[in-house]
Amino acid sequence: MRYGLTLSSEEHTPRRLLEIAELAERSGFDFVSISDHYHPWIDAQGHSPFVWTMLGALAERTQLDVVVGVTCPIMRIHPVINAHAVATTSQLLGTRFTWGIGTGEALNEHVLGDRWPTAPERLEMLEEAVELIRLLLEGEEISFDGQYYTAENARIYDAPTDPVPIVMSAFGPKAAELAGRIADGLWTTGDPGETIDNWRGAGGTGPVYSQMTVCWAADEEHALDTVQRVWPNSGVPGQLSQDLPTPAHFEMACSLVRREDLAESIACGPDLDRIVEEAKSVAAAGVDHLYFHQVGDDQEGFCAVWQDELAGRMP
Repeated sequence: MRYGLTLSSEEHTPRRLLEIAELAERSGFDFVSISDHYHPWIDAQGHSPFVWTMLGALAERTQLDVVVGVTCPIMRIHPVINAHAVATTSQLLGTRFTWGIGTGEALNEHVLGDRWPTAPERLEMLEEAVELIRLLLEGEEISFDGQYYTAENARIYDAPTDPVPIVMSAFGPKAAELAGRIADGLWTTGDPGETIDNWRGAGGTGPVYSQMTVCWAADEEHALDTVQRVWPNSGVPGQLSQDLPTPAHFEMACSLVRREDLAESIACGPDLDRIVEEAKSVAAAGVDHLYFHQVGDDQEGFCAVWQDELAGRMP
């Protein structure tokens, strides 16, 4: 099992994210994960830097593996441009770079005013986008005329020296089946067992990534206050998370999320036993890359606890 720390770009400034990455390295984590969002989920989070700029800076600031969790390469940025960004990032990070992909959320992808496609359409678009991107990453000139995307005389001159692992986010059976066919690994969350089984049944192999959201603090009520203020969106059901278009809409949905539900779904406070048991559960389901999202400002406190106590108790 490899363990990582989330660089929560929705919660922190660009410079603070670099500080957290250095902190993660000093604390013994194996990798960091960073999201590719245009907006935060709610305004209280307050940030959302451009991931491709952050990746260049991270390449120089740490020697950790860096994973993007995840890019939606079907709307906001054309697959041809995504391929260019991936290739350049790979030149900087080398084998330390893993690219996560998925079908995205309207929150980030509708910003150019395009129609938000249905979930089945987005899966089709993602499959075609990955096909195009993989062709471009080979470094040869190509032209491409697909159902959704066109490329004409496109060539990436600084193509990756090493293959870039593409890990696909999947939660339902159709997405898991597609991930098994087109991706080099799986990205999932929550109770991952059924998704992993579906992915493997479709031929899926490679690493399995999953995030655990926590809010470590010396006081449980303080931690729960932080989650309720900063990360109540964890209680918004999956389909709403895909379709709500603005942080204001998420704030409306979050007003219905109960404090007790957040306490049930997120380990809050000083209880490390709960974190250990959840880690053992996802490891038993087949996750081999687990990364922790510490909600709020106290990244130093969580990293100290990780280094002093938690790391030695992990499966």
